[in-house]
Amino acid sequence: TFTVTVNGNMARIDGTDADAIGQQPLELTFPAAEADGRVRENDVWDALKTIYDPEIPVNIVDLGLVYGVDIIRRDEKNVVQVRMTLTAPNCGMGPVLVGDVEYRTAKVPNVDLVEVALVFDPPWSRDMMSEEAQLELGMF
Repeated sequence: TFTVTVNGNMARIDGTDADAIGQQPLELTFPAAEADGRVRENDVWDALKTIYDPEIPVNIVDLGLVYGVDIIRRDEKNVVQVRMTLTAPNCGMGPVLVGDVEYRTAKVPNVDLVEVALVFDPPWSRDMMSEEAQLELGMF
């Protein structure tokens, strides 16, 4: 995603619409779907790594916002459950991030349903960021 500021207002542009601002559109691509209908957990994590906090130029996985991913079968469907947090409980971008997680994860082959649980225990801290994210943000 891209975040732009226009007349003092922030707007989010999905990566698939990047050509609207002269950038290369982002297309999620995955290896061929598993013939047995399974969801590959690596594909889910790869999809999550394409989601960025609109205010921080780091993906939500490296930022430490994703606490876990479970893939379960329920009623003959593949359900992906994502446990995640926000940098602050009152983060105004929470609904946007949750929507991105639902949308991008649903693009993974064989995913039928995505459930996102926002959790705040443990609370997010900078220690949860990957070393790469800390370097990107100049925190070392």
